[in-house]
Amino acid sequence: MRHTLPVAPQFYVTAPQPCPYLPGRMERKLFTALQGDTAESLNNSLSKQGFRRSQNVLYRPSCAECSACMSARIRVENFTPSRSQKRTLRRGAAITRRVSSPWATEEQYDLFRKYLEMRHADGGMADMDVFEFAAMIEESPIRTRVIEYCAPDTDELIAVCLTDILDDGVSMVYSFYDPDSSRNSLGTYIILDHVEIAREAGLPYVYLGYWVPGSDKMGYKARFAGLEVHRHGEWEPMTSPDDYESETHPLNTDPIAEQVANITLPGSHPAKG
Repeated sequence: MRHTLPVAPQFYVTAPQPCPYLPGRMERKLFTALQGDTAESLNNSLSKQGFRRSQNVLYRPSCAECSACMSARIRVENFTPSRSQKRTLRRGAAITRRVSSPWATEEQYDLFRKYLEMRHADGGMADMDVFEFAAMIEESPIRTRVIEYCAPDTDELIAVCLTDILDDGVSMVYSFYDPDSSRNSLGTYIILDHVEIAREAGLPYVYLGYWVPGSDKMGYKARFAGLEVHRHGEWEPMTSPDDYESETHPLNTDPIAEQVANITLPGSHPAKG
């Protein structure tokens, strides 16, 4: 099935497959290729409209049965760490941050495999080999960085985040960390450090990916102050998670053709942000 805007790019819809977040549901995605001279501007524009990047593709959930998956971002100026997050920052004060171009290493892959085996052994990435991992890290037509975190004293790699640089923020494409260091709350620490990275760069947002009401896997994102979710075509400050339960019900999703018609492309009227 293909739906086309009056101008390029073209948008497609994936075949339904089991939802990884809500049991008993099926997911499908609306997606388009990210390539050529317009890749940077297209990524900037569509990220503001709830899309995410995976290698050379931009996608957004477009499920027939619900609209629970909402893109989430932290508004940096509204963020204040909670007491537990302050403790996480103190514990991680000696962690070293290294930033480089998107280049995969064996050390990264070893950490990635360890993370999957202990945290997501039955997930969609469980069978990813070293070549697929390298493609995930390196195939990016836009400004992307690999941000590595190393343990104090030993300089051992303990966490990695693949991060896109947008015109209004940083987008955490994918992160993984040493599951043996759970006491250090490395997943939380990576997000907190990205808030600092955005602040240092004068960028207003940290894009976290999708938050899904009713999904324990995504519940942690609701614990960050200053969180906004993309809902009904606009960004809004997140309220109580209970306020979004209706999004998991059927009949909330617009027809595909209407979704595509409402996408703002670079050079047209700006998307609401």
